[in-house]
Amino acid sequence: MTPDRFHLTLTSAGRPVMQGWWPVEATARDQLPVWVGSWGTLPDARITLVDEETGATLTTWPDEP
Repeated sequence: MTPDRFHLTLTSAGRPVMQGWWPVEATARDQLPVWVGSWGTLPDARITLVDEETGATLTTWPDEP
């Protein structure tokens, strides 16, 4: 298990504000609504979950059009 595999990034107005890493995808996904509720009102807030092992973007908030 890689401790920093699943990476959440919060940006506001294009600048990184907060990051977090988890070894389990489900745990990282559980943090997404917490971050949205706490930080989603920042200007141009965007939250991205990436699998650092594969490089795949797993989800973003808000959803991309």
